[in-house]
Amino acid sequence: MKSEKRNYIIRSIKPDETAILDEFLYQAIFVPKGENPPPREIINNPELQVYIRDFGKGEADTCLVAELDGNTVGAAWFRIMNDYGHIDDKTPSLAMSVLDGCRGMGIGRNLLLALLDVMREKGYIQVSLSVQKRNYAFHLYESAGFETVGENEEEYLMICRL
Repeated sequence: MKSEKRNYIIRSIKPDETAILDEFLYQAIFVPKGENPPPREIINNPELQVYIRDFGKGEADTCLVAELDGNTVGAAWFRIMNDYGHIDDKTPSLAMSVLDGCRGMGIGRNLLLALLDVMREKGYIQVSLSVQKRNYAFHLYESAGFETVGENEEEYLMICRL
């Protein structure tokens, strides 16, 4: 079976689109194979709301989206926040996800690399994130230059020096 190559674009999120980050935050929650996803209401928890509440109002708030056939299928964003990947008050934390049916097409890698370029242009020296140890995205982050700088039982704390 031949796979169809589909074109997508990566662009900055528009101010009136930030509500879509609810969906991409939910999609960013790692669910191991065979386990049921959490209820969507989980994104209302304060420790998750820090990723999206009032997005666009913070000086560092920056988001790129991937659009395929007119639909937004991925998002990668950063902001200064006290989240799972928090390093210090000058290091932005990164979050990203791609809709399930669009994974494996290179969208996530290209979104990540484009966002790292934006961060360099804005003068940031590093970015951090937290990723669960069983999450396949760990290898994506590692291949993009992120290094593990800490860990707990379930997660790695990673930094990419820009």
